[in-house]
Amino acid sequence: MPQVRLKPRKARPFFGRHPWVLDTAIAGVTEYPRDGDVVDLVSEHGEFIARGVLNSRSRIRVRLYSWHAEEQLDADFWRSRLESAVALRRRIGYLAPAGGCRLVNSEADGLGGLIVDRYGEHLVVHVTALAMQHRLDEILPILQDLVQPRGIVVRADEAMAKREGLALPEGAVGNVLRTVGEVPTEAAFIEEHGLRFGVDLTGGQKTGFFLDQRENRKAAAAYMQDLSVLDVCCYSGGFALAASKLGGAREVLGIDTAQRAVALARANAELNGIKNVRFETGDAFKTIQAFNVEGRKFGAVVLDPPKFAANRQALPDALRAYERLNVGAINLLEMGGILVTCSCTGGVSREDFTYILAEAAARTRRPLQILETRGPAPDHPFSASCLETEYLKCFICRVG
Repeated sequence: MPQVRLKPRKARPFFGRHPWVLDTAIAGVTEYPRDGDVVDLVSEHGEFIARGVLNSRSRIRVRLYSWHAEEQLDADFWRSRLESAVALRRRIGYLAPAGGCRLVNSEADGLGGLIVDRYGEHLVVHVTALAMQHRLDEILPILQDLVQPRGIVVRADEAMAKREGLALPEGAVGNVLRTVGEVPTEAAFIEEHGLRFGVDLTGGQKTGFFLDQRENRKAAAAYMQDLSVLDVCCYSGGFALAASKLGGAREVLGIDTAQRAVALARANAELNGIKNVRFETGDAFKTIQAFNVEGRKFGAVVLDPPKFAANRQALPDALRAYERLNVGAINLLEMGGILVTCSCTGGVSREDFTYILAEAAARTRRPLQILETRGPAPDHPFSASCLETEYLKCFICRVG
């Protein structure tokens, strides 16, 4: 087995099962392995630590999967990991035939670089590492056997593909790498808390729907009885429709910058027969600023913006953007209004986000009570060995 030898005093995180070996921790590589080959990670003294997959084109030079020297990264290994992931979703009751859930959550399920979301009878596989792209021919048949989907869509994010050296087919639409079986030409449909949603499997953001906010949509709706609600960065209408149908909101306005998302949100409102929700195209920051200039007020504001920082260098700008967005939202709220504010930027910690809200409250000179601090639904676990997998923060607040 080719070996990747660590520099002195670099082994501790990997004995602790952290799955990412950065290029800066590596002293050398033996046997001249190719990208995608299995390698053993060893200490400076040659002691076995873990087994993983090499990628010389990525800053994450080795992704680790096993800490047992006798365990091979073969089809039986991948089947065992996939079976364990599916069993968890079955245990928490997330495998309803018409529902949606995350079947595989990358490092949190011991399958770094692989995300699998289930939408009723269809799967969307999101590849984020070369290691997994090289093993799709093994993994897809196992998924077909375990879940028996009608069709599978395999996608890869373009920015991630560049960082990982993934091969994207020329002219790929929606960054689709391949499809297996039947794939709907328009939308697949799922049910969530009594609501129905159309999901764009090939062209939607991420894998088509933000499944991680499933329980947060229901929790937030409980605070919105008879309120006028503004849902900023509404995407396909999840929070907005839940506020109306589950929460009894008086009226809801959803805003998103993407026309395609707004069209899907309107279709979802019509699908559920909801009449008191409107969706409009608009930039989050500009819309909030314009509403403040007009003197508009809302009983509740939901902020669920996209990721603001892809790396540590962009983090200071991201923190300022979150503060600016929350200051604007607080100024739009009536006395005693509800602020539901989210961050999916992994580099922004829960502590950072709490500080952002404290700063926003100070700048607006309004008291802010944090009622609930929430994370993703339980089908999106994070790993205690890889805290970078904790990314989603959702705070429900009351503003005086």
